[in-house]
Amino acid sequence: MALVMEDTMDLIFTWKRFEELSTLELYRILAAREAIFVVEQSCPYQDADGLDVNSWHLSVSVNGELAAYARLVEPGLKFAEPSIGRVITLADFRGKKIGHALMSEAIAFTEKTFPEQGIRIGAQAHLQKFYGSLGFEPASEVYDEDGIAHIDMVKPAVITAAVATDCAAPSSNQSALGQS
Repeated sequence: MALVMEDTMDLIFTWKRFEELSTLELYRILAAREAIFVVEQSCPYQDADGLDVNSWHLSVSVNGELAAYARLVEPGLKFAEPSIGRVITLADFRGKKIGHALMSEAIAFTEKTFPEQGIRIGAQAHLQKFYGSLGFEPASEVYDEDGIAHIDMVKPAVITAAVATDCAAPSSNQSALGQS
């Protein structure tokens, strides 16, 4: 019996603020976003929305080549919550679960950087099941954005044990309802 091993890829995750991106890195990110969102999806829209300069940028590389990307917009700039968007996997890397790895990393970083705030996304509607598998829940009806069906989804805030304990029982400085 032969044992077949899947090709393993070393995924390199790199987080950078806008000002930390080199000119070449920025060019590759913008070219990839344009290739997918504008050309491949036949959706002419203004990708440069003013949010990139105040965002975190996650690049996933395989053998030095950009394989996937996502942008983390800080709370209060697009939505009240932090928002992960511009999520892409380049064509040569699709079908290899890189999108799942990308989103898992983006979620972990977001929850660590902006604890107890939840995460909101504006997802393409056909990806609702994918995002649902990562803990996102629908938060709107399906709507049209630039000719593509979208839906807002929220991943509820992760409440740490310390906060959960504080909420569960009153401390010595708090009184329980009905007691004086």
